[in-house]
Amino acid sequence: MHAWHLPESPGHYVWGEVTTPATGPGKVRVRVVASALNHMDLWLTTGLPKPPAFPHVPGNDVAGIVDEVGEGVTRWKPGDEVVVNTALVPEEALEMGLDSVLHPEMRLLGEHCWGGHGEFCTVDAHQLEAKPAGRTWAEAASYPVCATTAWRLLRRARISSDDTVLVTGIGGGVSTAALVLARHLGARVFVTSRDPRKRAIAMDLGAEDAFDSAEPYPVSADIVVDSIGPATWEYSIRTLRHGGRMCVCGGTSGPKVELNLPRLFFKQLDIIGASCGSQEEFRHVTALMAEGLPVVIDQIVALSRYPEALERLRAAEQIGKIV
Repeated sequence: MHAWHLPESPGHYVWGEVTTPATGPGKVRVRVVASALNHMDLWLTTGLPKPPAFPHVPGNDVAGIVDEVGEGVTRWKPGDEVVVNTALVPEEALEMGLDSVLHPEMRLLGEHCWGGHGEFCTVDAHQLEAKPAGRTWAEAASYPVCATTAWRLLRRARISSDDTVLVTGIGGGVSTAALVLARHLGARVFVTSRDPRKRAIAMDLGAEDAFDSAEPYPVSADIVVDSIGPATWEYSIRTLRHGGRMCVCGGTSGPKVELNLPRLFFKQLDIIGASCGSQEEFRHVTALMAEGLPVVIDQIVALSRYPEALERLRAAEQIGKIV
């Protein structure tokens, strides 16, 4: 097949022929119709993380049509339209329910094994859900990582319609999904960004107000969804009310933060981290998509323009997903 792939890392993606992935027992090969970008696409080129083998095909978000099924697969047949859960776990992990993503053998599609920025992608049959009815292929490829991660964070944060939610650094996939999901659940939502354009778009999406990320936030929140990290951590923590929940899904400004321990225990704060989600959580979000949950798409581009799309992601120019 043809795919974008890394011949080495650190390195750059090239377009060319690689071996078409085979279907073994319990596996399904999907002909990719649409795939979406994530920051993992960029990190892989730096060797942080380094792919387990080369060549390596990236792509965490995948939607497509079943091409071939392996021995023992009964739920799917060629021609079925499907979406892939990015968090790959052995089938026995599904017995863990909402915690299946905590299984020690959990891997990420497009990081630990080949992903979807090519013509075909092969995964275990239990990783698939039917493409949500009434949604475009671009929409179907936009939600697996961002909406599932956002839902897992908000669910674990015990979100309710009485809560006030602050989403920092609006623009990325998870942050925009958190805004949409929190509003869908009836919460008040505020956002931050250094970019006035992104702040304006976020308010069009339902945010009550939007603040500059570089200044203290004039709001008190029950839940903060943060993907920035050290650059705004102090502002974010100070925003939380007593009993507040800090939900962390990224660290675009760096990997380390300082934590004031007395503030943590005297205010009785929770700090929650998540990346992707269980098959149950993915199934729940897929159902919400079928019901019409909005998904924010920044751009839809031809696969041949993948390098241009990567540069847009690197420059943080997007709001929502690049597909």
